[in-house]
Amino acid sequence: MKKLDAAEKDTANAVGLLWDSASVVDRFDDTGTVKQEQARELGWVGPTARSCGVETDVRFNHPFGPYRFMVVPVAVAQGGDVHARAFLRWLEIKRSIRFIRERLGALPPPGEKGKTAGPLKPGRLALSLTEGWRGEVCHVVVTGKKGDFLRYKVTDPSFHNWSALALALRNQAISDFPLCNKSFNLSYCGHDL
Repeated sequence: MKKLDAAEKDTANAVGLLWDSASVVDRFDDTGTVKQEQARELGWVGPTARSCGVETDVRFNHPFGPYRFMVVPVAVAQGGDVHARAFLRWLEIKRSIRFIRERLGALPPPGEKGKTAGPLKPGRLALSLTEGWRGEVCHVVVTGKKGDFLRYKVTDPSFHNWSALALALRNQAISDFPLCNKSFNLSYCGHDL
């Protein structure tokens, strides 16, 4: 709990410096704006969609595990600009810390083992969705005749969201590229989940 307290304090201090700087807030406002209609039409996921006011989160839309019993409020911002994306991240950090504190109190006693997965069945297709820090992460597995992996595909949320960066940069100064790029924080390789 001490590490979580320290991380919360450090993050709050850093974010406080960010939001207390009028020049930063001015730079974030109306920079790299994308619209809610674009997010819906192009199927953006995670913070990219939520910063445009689209309430989408795998934990909410397709609850699994503890999310079937506990509702994590979906953090949503409006505006679709760099400011909305940064503010949304701050909301998500605060809600994540609260969720972690609640879950730490509900952990089983040390040494208690949970269920383990059995062997994979042959000739099957399995799909899994989870909400990663960039948004929806999709795993698809096809098993062979012996239950081994025949095919395995992971799709990073960035796959869905690259068009958002392209649209955010339209009619913007070239100097806005680094700021917009980092505000989406997309994966270039799709393997840094």
